[in-house]
Amino acid sequence: MSELGSIDNPVKFKDQDYDALLQKCLKTAALFSDTVFAANQSSLGIPVDPDPKKGVKWLRPKEITSNAVFVEGTMGTTDICQGQLGNCWLLAALSCLTMHPQLFVKVVPSGQSLSESYAGIFRFRFWQYGEWVEVVVDDRLPVREGRLLFSYSRTTNEFWSALVEKAYAKLIGSYGSLKGGIISEGMEDFTGGIAYSLPVSSRPPRMLWRAITAALARSSLLSCFIHAASVKEIGTVTSEGLVKGHAYAITDTDKVQRASEEVLLLRLRNPWGFVEYCGPWSDKCKDWDVIDNAQKARLALAKVEDGEFWIGIEDFCRLFNTVEMCSVNPDSMSGEAGDDTATPSWTLSSHQGTWVPMCSAGGSRRYPRSFWKNPQFQMVLSEKDVDDYDYGEDEDVEEEDGEDDVVVAPVSKTEKQREKKKKCTVLVELLQKYRRQKDQVNFLYIAFHIYKLQDKPGSLDQQFFSNNSPVARSGKYRSIRSVWRKVHLEPGSYVLLASTYRPNLQGEFFLRVYTKTGNIQGFQDFPCTNNYSVMVMSKPVLPEDQFRVQKWFDEKAGSDDRVNAVQFMNLVNSVLEKDYELPLETCRQLIFGEDTGGRGRLSRAQAEKLLTSLRNLQSIFFQFDEDSSGTMSPFELSLALNAAGVECDNVVVQLLWERFGAGEQYLPFNGFVSCVARLQVLFDLFESETSPEVKDKGINAWLLKLLAV
Repeated sequence: MSELGSIDNPVKFKDQDYDALLQKCLKTAALFSDTVFAANQSSLGIPVDPDPKKGVKWLRPKEITSNAVFVEGTMGTTDICQGQLGNCWLLAALSCLTMHPQLFVKVVPSGQSLSESYAGIFRFRFWQYGEWVEVVVDDRLPVREGRLLFSYSRTTNEFWSALVEKAYAKLIGSYGSLKGGIISEGMEDFTGGIAYSLPVSSRPPRMLWRAITAALARSSLLSCFIHAASVKEIGTVTSEGLVKGHAYAITDTDKVQRASEEVLLLRLRNPWGFVEYCGPWSDKCKDWDVIDNAQKARLALAKVEDGEFWIGIEDFCRLFNTVEMCSVNPDSMSGEAGDDTATPSWTLSSHQGTWVPMCSAGGSRRYPRSFWKNPQFQMVLSEKDVDDYDYGEDEDVEEEDGEDDVVVAPVSKTEKQREKKKKCTVLVELLQKYRRQKDQVNFLYIAFHIYKLQDKPGSLDQQFFSNNSPVARSGKYRSIRSVWRKVHLEPGSYVLLASTYRPNLQGEFFLRVYTKTGNIQGFQDFPCTNNYSVMVMSKPVLPEDQFRVQKWFDEKAGSDDRVNAVQFMNLVNSVLEKDYELPLETCRQLIFGEDTGGRGRLSRAQAEKLLTSLRNLQSIFFQFDEDSSGTMSPFELSLALNAAGVECDNVVVQLLWERFGAGEQYLPFNGFVSCVARLQVLFDLFESETSPEVKDKGINAWLLKLLAV
């Protein structure tokens, strides 16, 4: 069977199995009613209309029209019309998808019908952060005053597009969650590709037309829009019939011959299904009168108000601001046509991560004391390659406000290309997850930075990031779902940090990195290291502690000259400051970390060693308890562990916090001691482990597995 999460074996959303549900419905002759995404107000996610006449009913297609079909003829761009929901970004992406049957069938599996084996159940597949997810829906659709409330087809008895929209709304949380967005989101979720923006002004018109033509030939999805200068301008119609702040699908390119002039054209579609461009080369423009019928037939020119129209490339460049492209693989991002049958020349590495407040959400470089706590990923590049594509190149990165004042001398384009050929091509995309929930969209400001590694093993600390500048970055922090950049780096080791602009913001992210095939690229965990015996335990016993232990044993020890956990607790707490006394359970934990021969009782030497270690740990705790609160934050815990000779990555520190912080925001001294004690036991067990499989997985996997026990 294919790997779980692949297009052939997608993850079942909410564990709903389409085949099992379909067979159950057919067997019982009952139409499927989805309880996960019920036909109610919660699924709509929009305010209730106070007018009773405008109440919403949920009807199945054949309750709306008796001759309802899933698809009428073939699927096409004009099948999709926007309803009473501001989700043009999604529907424009869906319009683009219909132009590529091999991609379309991934989202809309074939063989679905409103007649054959009909049971009121349908399935659709969407890419979500590295894996394909299959979403099952029933075919009850929201209807108001006899019309579909949201997406509908210009062919009134066709319902596939409305059902795709419903499935995507279920995936996100509600229909209301689809309001307002960037078309790149939809493009990526329909293809699993990489979406990026191309300013129209970045290319001369004819060169831009060639790039768009080549991208369409490579099955890239394309759209465009006109920037709105303000919120008030969004949705306003220009004198040319174009809508500002509105996503249009680019569905084709072509050219016509007008006398001796070759005219380059683009075909665009407004997801509304109406309001069309009325300038040169629009449907009813007289420019077409001088074009012969053969050319018009080839272009399938239709003089109807269906939202689709042609526009000349020069007028397009004058009227539009941005082209959005989504490429299934980085090779499709070339501006030139190529061999689509060639073996893909990129290797993908992907990673899931989290930003946890007070632990791994360190914020931007404006917060140097916590920036280093952001999730770190080590990247190894070993072979230079040649890559001449220039979309999203590193030289186009915008400076982060106030972060870098270094003035770089201008470099010629020829020199840039010469330098690139000595380096490794890397494409990085950082996506934040699950920020569309129910009726709100809340994207964090995100970015990534890449640093060249020196010969320093382990997770990098504050000093490293304070003393070094990034060699590449995504650009300014942006409040969008994903940021990406293609960069050229010298062979070597690098660390990549993913961050939010402000620290202590909760979030999840997905990181994917493409490198050229043949360039042995890998992401490595920073292995956790343990020098506790050198940093803490090697310090000599204080004379007063030695005297206290000897006296305590003389008075309290049993016939075996050992003390139990209660006696040891009393000894320790007679030395430690009152607010830092240890409970019995922590003392038991310390004892079981020693070789007691299974007796759970300490010898004099063991007691001296532990008492000295506790004094040293208390000194470290004082050092990093900067507000003298008697507790530690996760940031402070990580620093304190480092001072104690224990370096752990963010994932391990986060799990430690969940284990010993008991859900609290701050950790007391005894919790810190428990963390250290538990880690020492696990490090020792790993050292004594003889299994090659365990050793191959590494210390980090070992700690994560056993800390959760």
